[in-house]
Amino acid sequence: MDKTLQRLLEAEVRAEQIAKQADEERERIIQGAILEGRAEDERFESRIPELHNSFIEKAEIRAEQTVNELKRRYDERHTQIRNLAEEREEDALDAAFAILIDPEIID
Repeated sequence: MDKTLQRLLEAEVRAEQIAKQADEERERIIQGAILEGRAEDERFESRIPELHNSFIEKAEIRAEQTVNELKRRYDERHTQIRNLAEEREEDALDAAFAILIDPEIID
């Protein structure tokens, strides 16, 4: 009986040692994860200016493309209006001369 109790006590001591080692390993893993998380936060924080500059750069490129597109459309529309004005110029001159020659045409 004493041997059985002695073996049980030894088993309990070993179990406590195993539990203590497991707790220490768990704590080590937790601390490692905390340190790793902090390092990741620091890496992210250090990249914020780079990310910000990249965003600004892309926004400037899109804005420049939009401005160029609007300028192209403006130039096309300006050309269309100018062409229409040139096409109507002779009719307008004829009408103006007709009014000068015979002002009663307006009535």
